[in-house]
Amino acid sequence: MKNEYTAVLKQEGDWWVGWIEEVPGVNCQERAYEALKETLAVTLKEALGLNNGKA
Repeated sequence: MKNEYTAVLKQEGDWWVGWIEEVPGVNCQERAYEALKETLAVTLKEALGLNNGKA
């Protein structure tokens, strides 16, 4: 199982948006950069759990 993923993080106006390149549907937005990193990590874990039938 792959353990490294590529996160793309961009600031768009007052918001930070980000997504994981290797996993479609894992994208988030937050007002703070650190919050975006945390939200992406949680969303990625949930998506991987769904793909493995563990969610």
